[in-house]
Amino acid sequence: MEQASAYRRLGSFHLTAERARDEKQELMETVLVNEMHSRTNQAIDPTALRAQLRDGALLETRAWLASGWEEGADGRSFPVTNPATGDILARVASLGAAEVEKAIASSALAQRGWQKRTSHERAKLLRAWYDLIMANADDLAFIMTSEQGKPLAEARGEITYAASFVEWFAEEAKRVYGDVMPHPQGDKRIVVIRQPIGVCAAITPWNFPAAMITRKVAPALAAGCSIIVRPADLTPLTALALVVLAERAGIPAGVLQVVCGPSREIGAVLTASPIVRKLSFTGSTEVGRVLMSQSSATIKRLSLELGGNAPFIVFDDADLDAAVEGAMASKYRNSGQTCVCANRFLVQAGIHDRFVDALTRRVQALKVGNGIEPGVQQGPLIQKSACDHLNQLIDDAVSKGARIVTGGKGHPLGGTFFEPTVIADATPAMRLAREELFGPVGPVFRFEDEAEAIAMANDTEYGLAAYLYTRDHGRIWRVGEALEYGMVGLNTGVISNEVAPFGGVKQSGLGREGSRYGIEEYLEIKYLCTQV
Repeated sequence: MEQASAYRRLGSFHLTAERARDEKQELMETVLVNEMHSRTNQAIDPTALRAQLRDGALLETRAWLASGWEEGADGRSFPVTNPATGDILARVASLGAAEVEKAIASSALAQRGWQKRTSHERAKLLRAWYDLIMANADDLAFIMTSEQGKPLAEARGEITYAASFVEWFAEEAKRVYGDVMPHPQGDKRIVVIRQPIGVCAAITPWNFPAAMITRKVAPALAAGCSIIVRPADLTPLTALALVVLAERAGIPAGVLQVVCGPSREIGAVLTASPIVRKLSFTGSTEVGRVLMSQSSATIKRLSLELGGNAPFIVFDDADLDAAVEGAMASKYRNSGQTCVCANRFLVQAGIHDRFVDALTRRVQALKVGNGIEPGVQQGPLIQKSACDHLNQLIDDAVSKGARIVTGGKGHPLGGTFFEPTVIADATPAMRLAREELFGPVGPVFRFEDEAEAIAMANDTEYGLAAYLYTRDHGRIWRVGEALEYGMVGLNTGVISNEVAPFGGVKQSGLGREGSRYGIEEYLEIKYLCTQV
C-alpha cells in the first residue's frame, strides 16, 4: 500500500510538472503565432510565399543533386498547393528515371570520400546544420504550414523536433564503437568494427515533412553514408528548404541529394539499383509491402515505419483529466494525421460516459481554420481524398450502430476542413476498428475488464504505438508488456523524441529510428581475424 501510495504521489508530481510545461509551451506558442502573423496581418498570399520569409532563398523549387540545383528535364514540374486555400504555392522540378540513376551514381562517388572523414568532422558539419535549422525555424515553420496545413505553433514544434535528430546524431557519430573478442585459438585475435552500409535512399511522407527527413538523413550522414531523399509530392518545399541549409552548413555535394517526381518511377529506380544498399520508408503498410518486394532482388536492408491502429486504453481508475489531455494530444494533433495517433479509444465501462462527455467538451472547443491564423488548433486535411475516406468510415460506423456525439462531417469552412469528431458506441465490426483513420475522428469503444482490453487492443495487423491510462502500478506492467506494439505510452499521450527508439512490430514496420539504436540501421558489422 505504501509503495502504491508513493507511486501515486510520484505520478501526481510528474503530471503537475507536465501541465506546467504545457502551460509555458502554450504561452510560447501564442507569442510565436502572433509574431508570425504580424508579418502579413492577413492569411498568407500563396502567390508571394517567398516575400513572406525573412530569407526568401529558403523557398527552393529545383532538385538538389551532386551537380547543384537542377531543373527537371524539359522543364517538367508539378504544382504544390496550400491545403487551406487550394491555391498553388509553387511548381517544383520533376525528375525522371534517368536523372535518378545519375543521382545514384554520384551518390556512390560522394560516399567514398564522406566515409573517410573522421567522425568528428562529420559531427561538426551536422552540428552546423542543426544550428542553421534552429536559426531559421520561423521561416521553415511558415513554409511547412503553407504546404501542409498544420497550425504554425505545431509546425514550429516540428522544426524543433526535426532539429533534435540532427543534434543527437551529430553526437552519436562519435560513438560508433567496435569490439575486441578472445579467439578460441591463442595465436589469433578477433576485432569487430562497424562501417557505413553505403548509399542509402529515403522516401518520406507529407504529414511530418521535416522530422521524417532528419530522422533518416541525420543517422545516415553520421554513420558515413550518402543518402538520396525522395520527399512527398504534397510537401517538397520543406525538404528543399532543409537542404538549402545543409548546403550552407558545408555538407558536401552528392552526400545529400533530393529528387522529386513520380513516386512509382523514382521508387522503382531506387529499389532496383544494386548501388543503393539501404532504403528507409515512412508511409502506408500497402506501399511498404510493394517496396519490400521490389527490394528483394538486391537484398537491401530496409527500415519501414508503416501504418498504425493505436489503441488508447482508459481504465476505471485512470486520472480522467490526464486521460482526456493525453487523448487530445494523441488524437487531434496535426488534424489526426499522424501514424502514432490514437485510432481507437478503448474505455472501461465505469468511466466510459464521463470520458466521452469530457472529451466531447474539449473537442468542441477546438478552433478550426487556416493554420496561419492566430489561435487555430486544427488546420485542414491534406487533400479531399482524406475527407472522403473519413466520410466512408463514419457512414459505415453509423450504419452498424455507432452514434455521432459531435462533428462527423466536413467543416462549414469547406474545402478539406473536417469537423473534429467523437463517435460513441463503436464496435469491432466497424471498419474504423480495423482501418487507419488519419483524421480528427475519435471512435470510443467500451470494455469490461483487463483481459478484454488487451484482446481488443491486439486484434489488429498493426503494432506501432499504444497508450494506457491507469493508476494501478501492477496493471501498467501487465498490460504494457501484453500489448503487441513497438511503443507504449503509459499515462502519457506524447511518446516521440530523439532519444527513444521509434518503430513498430507486426505489419507496422521494421527497424528503429532515433536513439542510439537508430544509427545501427546504417552500419554494417565487419569481423577482422588477426594472426599474432
